[in-house]
Amino acid sequence: MSQHLDTSDLSPAQKAAIIAEALPYIRRFQDKTLVIKYGGNAMTDPHLKECFARDVVLLKLVGFNPVVVHGGGPQIETMLSRVGKKGEFVQGMRVTDAETMEVVEMVLGGHVNKEIVSLINQAGGKAVGLTGKDSNFIRAKKLMMENKDAPGEFIDIGQVGDITQVDPSLISFLDQGDFIPVIAPIGVGEDGESYNINADVVAGKLAEILKAEKLVLLTNTPGVLDKEGKLLTGLTPRDIDNLVADGTLSGGMLPKIASALDAARNGVRSVHIIDGRVEHCLLLEILTDHGVGTMIKSK
Repeated sequence: MSQHLDTSDLSPAQKAAIIAEALPYIRRFQDKTLVIKYGGNAMTDPHLKECFARDVVLLKLVGFNPVVVHGGGPQIETMLSRVGKKGEFVQGMRVTDAETMEVVEMVLGGHVNKEIVSLINQAGGKAVGLTGKDSNFIRAKKLMMENKDAPGEFIDIGQVGDITQVDPSLISFLDQGDFIPVIAPIGVGEDGESYNINADVVAGKLAEILKAEKLVLLTNTPGVLDKEGKLLTGLTPRDIDNLVADGTLSGGMLPKIASALDAARNGVRSVHIIDGRVEHCLLLEILTDHGVGTMIKSK
């Protein structure tokens, strides 16, 4: 369920003040790279999809260089069901045999990727859809997952990848031509084999390699919450370590946090975990004083 923002009661002066509030942010981040992990409700709710596309186009127009990395877990599950196959997970990771990998490539690299490209183009942008196999720009190897129940043992979960190298030249070339890259998280191995890679991991690694100013992760939560459910805003990597240690952060938030911390510790100035259920969440977080999530600062 999206949260609708009603601006009908705002006076022209109030609307002008909102626009003016964005000016220092536009000036500060002119020509800076912004990597956005696009997922959750924002990818499935029709109105939120339109809001996201318009936000990305506006950010490009005011001088940002947005790079979009998307997931697509629900869409993959739907397609697997259509072909009579049930998705299987081990320790939260999708088991990706050869048949499942074909579905993943078809859904992520085809349907989902092209839908996002189309939405951005309809909003006035110039989006180009990619996978890591284009120009071999995301190199990967098989990820062998450690068995939590048997330390020292590893589980083979198929064509799931671990990034070994990212070549930023293709993304930089597209940015220079005012294109908006939209990337499906599929990597390529030494022998040309395809690998399914966690989208949070791809977004985090791209942010590091591109020396992004910001990494933004859209989620289905308000952000990082304390044990009382209160939103935590400005955090440092040390704060996050403490929240993990005392059990405040656990479960599905941990992979996002891991990617966020890696990025923050490796040159990305700030990481934002924001509520993708809020209309225009990107603009609210990046171009206003208010924000709609948690910011993790590099220092």
